[in-house]
Amino acid sequence: MNNLALKELLYKIADDQLILGHRNSEWTGFGPLLEEDIAFSSMAQDKIGQSQALYTLLHQLGEQQPDTLAFMRNANQFHNCILVELPNGEYDFSLIRHFLFDTAEAMRFELLSSSSYQPLAELARKVRSELRYHTLHANIWMKQLGSATEESIQRLQRSLEFALPYALGMFEKSPYESDLIAQGIFEGEEALAVRWKKKVEDILQQTSLHLPEWKILTPVLGGRVGDHSEHLQPLLDEMSEVFKIDPQAEW
Repeated sequence: MNNLALKELLYKIADDQLILGHRNSEWTGFGPLLEEDIAFSSMAQDKIGQSQALYTLLHQLGEQQPDTLAFMRNANQFHNCILVELPNGEYDFSLIRHFLFDTAEAMRFELLSSSSYQPLAELARKVRSELRYHTLHANIWMKQLGSATEESIQRLQRSLEFALPYALGMFEKSPYESDLIAQGIFEGEEALAVRWKKKVEDILQQTSLHLPEWKILTPVLGGRVGDHSEHLQPLLDEMSEVFKIDPQAEW
């Protein structure tokens, strides 16, 4: 088994979860409704917990401790897609990102549940049950607000058109893609993207939102190889501030 390929896969999934978990946590106390405040906080906890489990797998493969991986790397050492690091903005953007990302992530872990790397397959089967609630939450609100008032539809439409090129960056291929597929670790980003597009189309057809043609969209790439937006490093500085005061402290 190609450990470099496996590690790259684990890093990008873990980093996605950690960074979006932190972004979701920023809604705590600021949600448009109390229920949404609680929902985004709960999803943030799930994602950060999932990232810790993935960093633990990396540690078992010879990488540093999970806390060190989460809090002691600079932006150019992170493998997350750029979509997850973008500021929350208004609720319409956070909802669109939630829908696009969690739809893909639920499918990613579904594919990984049959991975030839058993520790990852076992974790994926556990995570799938958590992501079922995330996608249910996203789909309900997309259908409701995507077919509600003229304002809600317009706002979601603008955020959808803005977010889609970044969302396509989720499927930036690994340099080890052929190894991952050949060794049965993961079916690959292209297979995932095909399934994701079909699901996104199915959900949006139940709303008044218009999905641009995929072929006219230019994916925003670079995050998987450490080329990030200006938003990531400030987020990491804030996220790691307490840990960096005393990395050896025990709570």
